[in-house]
Amino acid sequence: MKAVGELMKVFITRRIPHEGMKILTAAGVCEVSQWDSDEPVPRTELLKGVQGAQGLLCLLSDKIDAEVLDAAGPNLKVISTMSVGFDHMALDEIKKRGIRVGYTPDVLTDATAELTVALLLATARRLPEGVEEVKNGGWSSWKPLWLCGYGLSGSTVGIIGLGRIGMAIAQRLMPFGVKRLLYSGRTAKAHAAEVNGEFVPLDSLVSESDFIVVTCSLTPETQGLCNEAFFSKMKKTAVFINSSRGAVVNQEDLYKALSTGQIAAAGLDVTTPEPLPTNHPLLTLKNCVVLPHIGSAEYSTRGVMSTLAARNLLGGLQGSDMPSELSF
Repeated sequence: MKAVGELMKVFITRRIPHEGMKILTAAGVCEVSQWDSDEPVPRTELLKGVQGAQGLLCLLSDKIDAEVLDAAGPNLKVISTMSVGFDHMALDEIKKRGIRVGYTPDVLTDATAELTVALLLATARRLPEGVEEVKNGGWSSWKPLWLCGYGLSGSTVGIIGLGRIGMAIAQRLMPFGVKRLLYSGRTAKAHAAEVNGEFVPLDSLVSESDFIVVTCSLTPETQGLCNEAFFSKMKKTAVFINSSRGAVVNQEDLYKALSTGQIAAAGLDVTTPEPLPTNHPLLTLKNCVVLPHIGSAEYSTRGVMSTLAARNLLGGLQGSDMPSELSF
């Protein structure tokens, strides 16, 4: 039995923004140990750190499987992940053991939507190439077709997965003069009416869109969804953007589509693996813009994520409501 007033042990797998740490310290109910680094916790340290813990605060890069749960032992009550994704956790095992899970949806919607629009514009208008040409002396006289890209005005945009983030992207793209907004997914969404969204079969979306934005979640159905067959149906002038999960895309097939001119360009904020090795073929292509998974990398957003993760953790430790509990 836990003695009255005895602090509950919590392990945090990384340095997190101070807002979250402040909440945990002020609560006075937990004894916090932490992998005090900006780099991911090594597996051995994770297994050591969770021993006897009642609460675990983790990140997307931490694989929380049966081995970690066994190392933690039977006292583990709650896992709070500072992410909107949860495919790094063995949910079946976690459920079996009656452990509650908190995550951080909604709070990163705006930041991720803004970054996705920035990535789309940078890819379509070839901004990284332009910057490089200025630096390497490639900028000479004005040339009619030099560094020409594709614009949003009058275009058809297809969004795969019109959830919170997909909808926020659509709302930001419409003022650019997008002519049609298509979306596909499991079901038609009532909120799509706000952006005049047309619910269409995936094949129609792929073949008719000038810009395709992938914002669906990673499931067995969406794993490798964007493959050779998918890219072969796209327009040769189409731009492909992925800010969901790397595994939704078959990267070998994407490389082939980009290098053969099957599609015009691609912008990725997510890859498999992460980080992408510096000698990866995609990084040799001028028409592929790869970002280091920075969708939510905005100071205020990361602070709010850390606050929510801390509140979820405390709720689970104390057996009370968690602001964002995963129901599974």
